[in-house]
Parts: sequence; structure tokens; C-alpha cells
Amino acid sequence: MAESQSTTLSPMEVQSVEFHDTDTQTHVSSSKLSNEPIKLDIEHAVVEDDPRIWSNTKKNVVLFIISGASMIAGLCANIQNPANAQIEQQLHTSSGDISLSLSLFILIQGNFPVIWSAISEIKGRKTVYLFSVALFTLGSAIVAVSRTIGLVIGMRILQGAGSSAVIAIGAATLADIYEPHQRGTMMGVFYSAPLLGPSLGPIIGGALTQGLGWRAIFWFLVIWGGIIFSAFLLLFKDTFRKERSMTYQNVLKRRLRAQRLSEAKDESRKISEKESQVNGENQTGSKDIEAQPTVIPASAIRDVKLSIADVNPFPPYLSIISRKNNFAILIPSGLIFAFSFSIAYTCARTLSMYYNYDALKTGLVLLAYGIGSVAGSILGGRWSDRTLARLKAANGGISFPEMRLESTKVAMVWLPLSVIGYAWVCQERVNVAAVCVMLFLTGFLSIWIYTSTLAYIVDANTGRSSTAVATNSSFRGLSAFVAAEIAVPLQDSIGDGGLYTLWAGLMVVAECLILLVLYRGRKWREASAEREKQKLDAK
Repeated sequence: MAESQSTTLSPMEVQSVEFHDTDTQTHVSSSKLSNEPIKLDIEHAVVEDDPRIWSNTKKNVVLFIISGASMIAGLCANIQNPANAQIEQQLHTSSGDISLSLSLFILIQGNFPVIWSAISEIKGRKTVYLFSVALFTLGSAIVAVSRTIGLVIGMRILQGAGSSAVIAIGAATLADIYEPHQRGTMMGVFYSAPLLGPSLGPIIGGALTQGLGWRAIFWFLVIWGGIIFSAFLLLFKDTFRKERSMTYQNVLKRRLRAQRLSEAKDESRKISEKESQVNGENQTGSKDIEAQPTVIPASAIRDVKLSIADVNPFPPYLSIISRKNNFAILIPSGLIFAFSFSIAYTCARTLSMYYNYDALKTGLVLLAYGIGSVAGSILGGRWSDRTLARLKAANGGISFPEMRLESTKVAMVWLPLSVIGYAWVCQERVNVAAVCVMLFLTGFLSIWIYTSTLAYIVDANTGRSSTAVATNSSFRGLSAFVAAEIAVPLQDSIGDGGLYTLWAGLMVVAECLILLVLYRGRKWREASAEREKQKLDAK
């Protein structure tokens, strides 16, 4: 029975096993009792050394390492800000070039995870972690010794590519080791680490710049990258299991079909040669190759080695966004991240221009936003899991991913109001204590909602969680890039009051889309899954 549940493609399973992307229950029927193909929940396929049943200690080590690594992404985007004036002066460059180094970093960091995700579905998580962190560390070291702004921009792009992997692959790693009803809490813990970046980055960057110069910032990142690389190399055990990867299984099926077709053609050629040799004598074997499909030996299947060339990252990306429920939830996810990036960026500018704060004081004020974000991430994740468990119990023990979004309602009324409050507190230049309070509230409420949407994206895309999170990262990166480019012109023209009143309106739009997915997402998701299954069966 255990063998019939596994998604490992043995020769018989190539013909008889059928995968179903389901988000509720695992349906298994004995092949001895029924001639129907076995229906599997790919997430619960039987695997060796199942990460889901690892000890809590082992799981906590994984969570701790990937959380520490994810801080890289949060720090890198903001740690340079206090040093921009010094870099501009010492490298004899312009503010436009400095802005370009920041914008391109965000753009690459947001979109490169699509590539990392594809590689991780073939080569595993650990390989991607090691290579990407090494890339980030190399880029940081070269920036630290750069003498021209061109080299700084180029290596910041390399940093962005290297630091981007852990956000997408980290969420997929959590999906590897935790059941759906546990993911909200763990996503909250995991995501709280990079959320500290916008607040800790300016503090660390300001202190290092004032004490040792701007190059010390990037040597600090080199040291941090080295620590994380060592942790992945020595302490991290890969959580990836090819039996539970829809991407891997689909690629393997294509390779097997090609192999079977090639063998069938070889057999057909041998039969033709034999016919010509006997010159028309009666044959005992059938010449109908399709009537006698070639059975692939187990040894041949074991010999199939998939490579990176077997995976094109763009079809899975398009498959994710072609689902209505995914597209509708990715938009609010991108808007919330863009808002978070915008508020940290423009608040630092407001504090510098109108409150005469230096880099260190600015970082301490922004810490209020970081603390609010961390609290919202952890508490929002726990509330998300609690809501899912409650609705599952009320539904007879059956759950579906959209149930999790119910947990966002409690924050929906207050988020736009807190954004408007922040807008006019800054516009009227009131006491900085009020700014800190509004920063805490906006951080807490926005990330409370974001944590549930991220967990939903993972839950709603069974067997391809890393691709789904990479697609989410792409939406975030593009949204943040646009926000970074328009934030300062809008702030100068309509002020903080006008800018963040507009953002409050966008938060209302984001909330409406989340509600749309909550009430219509299940129908859309199931219809998309059925269409994809029909396409696969038709091949």
C-alpha cells in the first residue's frame, strides 16, 4: 500500500498513477480493489526521510537558518541609504546614479526568484541556498572595494540576485516541513526577520558609515553572508523531495514519454529490418507498436537524470498567474509590499527634511514600523492558523485554502484609517511620537494581512509552492520598483498627506480583491485545476 501512494514513477506507475492538485484531503484507493487510477494528493506522497515528521528541534533549526538568511534581503535594500551622500561624494557620482543602484537592486531582487525557483525544483533547496548566498557574498565584497559607481551598480545587481532566493525558496522550504494548518504561524515567524530590515538597516548603516565609512556596510554584509553560507553548508539538511514537486514530476514525465517514443521507434526499425531479412515470412510477433506499448525498465527510470536545462521557468510562472484566484491575490500582495517600501523610503526623507534627524535617529524612528511589522507577522500568522482550524472544524474536518483569508477581515477596517492617520500626522509635522504610533499601526495591520495572503499563495498551489512564492516575489519587486520611482515626485508635489491618502485608497482596493478571492477563489481555483488536468490528459 505504501508503494501505491508514492509519486515515484516506477514502470507500472508511469501508466497507472494520476496526480491531482487538491487542497483538501488525500484520496487513496487500493489498486487491488479497483481498476481506477490512484488519486493522490502530491503534497502527502510517501517519501524517504519525510521532512514533515522531523522532530521539532530539527524543524526549528531549519526555520532559524532560513529566517537569518532572509534578513539579508531586508537589510540590503535599506542599509545603503545612510551612506548615499558619502558614496556620492567619494565616487564623484550623481544622485541619479545612486537612485539607479537602489531601484535596480529592488527590481532584480523581486524577479530573479523565478529562476531560483525553477532550479530548486530540479536540484533541491540546499544547492540554491549555497549558490545564491555565495553570489550575494561575492557581490558585497566587490562593492566594498569598488572605485567607480558603475561597478557598484553592477555588483548591487549581483547582490539583488543572490539575496532574492531565500524569500521564495524559504517559503517553499516551510511548505516542505509543515502541514497547511501550521504554515500561517511559521510563515509569520519566518517573514518577521526580513521585516526588520527597513528599520535595522538604517540604524546599522548609519552607525557603520559614521564610525568606519560606507565601505564598512558592505564588509558587514560579507561577514553576515559568510555566517549564513556556513550554516547552510554544515547545519541545513535539504527538505526538497522530488516526489512532492509537481514541476519535477511533469518534467520527468516528459522525459519518460520521449524515452518511450524513442524506444518504440527503435523497436519498429528492428521489426522492419527483420521483415526484410525473412523476405515476407510469417511473423509470430505483432507489428503494432501502439498495441504493445514499451514498458520502461526500472533501471532506465533510475538512469534518467534531470538537469537545469530540462526546466523552463516561464511556463510555470504563466501557469500561476493564469489562475484567476492567484492573479487576484498577487495584486494586493504587491500593493502591500510597495506600500511598505514607500513608507520606509519617504518617512526617512520627511524626518531628515522637516525634523532635522540624522541617519541614526531616523533609523530609531523607523524601528517603530519594524516592530509593528514583526508583531503583525507573528500574531497575524497565529490568528490565520487559528481561523483555518476553526472553519475546518465547522466544515466537518474539511478545509480549503480560501478559509485562511477570513482572518484578514479583522484588520481591513483599520488599515486604511491608520494610513490616512499617518498621512496627516506627517503633513502637519506633529510631534514625532505620533509619527511613531502611526508607523507601528500601519506596519502591524498591513503585515497582518500580508502574512495570510502569503500563506494562501502557498496553500493554493500544491506541489509548486516555490514557483508560486517566486511569482509573488516578482509582483512585489515590480510594485516596489514603481513605488520607488514615483514616491519622491509625488511627495514633493502633493505632500505626505496627499500621497498616503492615495495609498489608503489603494489599500481599500487591495482589501476588496482579497474579499473577492475569499468568496470566489475556490470556484476559480477548482475550475483552473480541472482545465490543467484536461490539458495534461490530452498530451
